[in-house]
Amino acid sequence: MELPLSQYEGKVVIAASEETIRGALREISQFSVVGFDTEARPTFKKGQIRQISLIQIATDDKVYLLRIMQTGLMDCIVDFMENPNIVKVGIGLDDDFNLLNRLRRFDKRGFLDLNIRFKEIGAENIGARNLAGMMLGIRISKSAQTSNWEAEEYTDKQISYAATDAWICLEIYRALQDLGFE
Repeated sequence: MELPLSQYEGKVVIAASEETIRGALREISQFSVVGFDTEARPTFKKGQIRQISLIQIATDDKVYLLRIMQTGLMDCIVDFMENPNIVKVGIGLDDDFNLLNRLRRFDKRGFLDLNIRFKEIGAENIGARNLAGMMLGIRISKSAQTSNWEAEEYTDKQISYAATDAWICLEIYRALQDLGFE
């Protein structure tokens, strides 16, 4: 039986300037738990280093797409990532941290990697697609994963993909809580 395809259907805020990113982070800071993900332009040659272009943050009512290609890791973004009072839930965060630290060093605080959490409770099939299936009974598309995240404008497909990746982290975390796991 194939699971139903699902995606984030709520409000998406695209923040691409220093001013809009600061405004987004003011709103995000009102939440104690958020979904977190990043996107980088794919590389197709050995030895090429990927650079993070986008940070996605999901809250209860919106997903924020922070286009950091032009702004870099601003102080307010570093403050957010170093804030231990906001739980930032993601999947496979080590690669994200390594790439973000190439842009600017920071001390990660308040992050919860669902891959690690699921390994601790005995799950073997990890990753966004598998966890979405196991915990939420849905299938998510990964077809825009290797698209150009440095593009001047994002397509609707890219926006949906990016928003879904952050949203799914928050939804899986809540499903874990409902089962009595933190």
